[in-house]
Amino acid sequence: MTRLRLALRLARVIVHLLAGLATCALVFPWASSGLRDAATRRWSRRLLAICNVRVESASGAPALEHALFVANHISWLDIFVLNSLHPCRFVAKAEIRSWPVLGWLASAAGTVFIARGNRRELRHIFKGIVAVLEQGERVAFFPEGTVGQQGSVLPFHANLFEAAIDAKVALQPCALAYLDANGGWHRGVDYMGEVTFVDSLLTILKGAPVRARVACLAPLEGSGAHRRELAQAAQDAIQAALLGTAEGQTVG
Repeated sequence: MTRLRLALRLARVIVHLLAGLATCALVFPWASSGLRDAATRRWSRRLLAICNVRVESASGAPALEHALFVANHISWLDIFVLNSLHPCRFVAKAEIRSWPVLGWLASAAGTVFIARGNRRELRHIFKGIVAVLEQGERVAFFPEGTVGQQGSVLPFHANLFEAAIDAKVALQPCALAYLDANGGWHRGVDYMGEVTFVDSLLTILKGAPVRARVACLAPLEGSGAHRRELAQAAQDAIQAALLGTAEGQTVG
């Protein structure tokens, strides 16, 4: 890709981010939850299209309207990929708040930020998640606590799984995968090590097209379960789905 084309694509991203800021500032404060979800879905799809990311829904279970979603974590794209299909209130690490523009957008969209190692704050946030779930909204988080390598899943932290139990809602695992034109893992979206957000964005803008595949898996009943059992069951389900993706099988 020439520098001019990269600059033009980057300019489109910036303009789209500014449009998102305006929507959050002028529309979200008075909009209904349905209108916010529709705006979030459209904005996320447009951002991904600019980044040459095409989202596809793999065969699997229907996405629940009212549930606690958990997914494997690969890239900063994950939030927007999920929101392009199933808008959620996200729980995310506090570092995201400092990301240029996207951090403010995430905050304005209702993202709940967690500081690592702060148990008192975690308990307060946990109560907030339960309240949001009890209001009928969909909440999502990444239980690995960090980004991992494609095709593998890091151990799930069980703490926030208790929110599904307390709110008496189902837990729905979602498997995320980013594929290249040949169906292999698309390494251009990897976001590990010393890679910064800007580095990752430029790599994606310069790189080959990306197929983002989302598989909503069979829900797990939260009522009466133990958080560690839920965490392990969700981890196993997502890992099995990713294995199926790698082998070219149908995930579900």
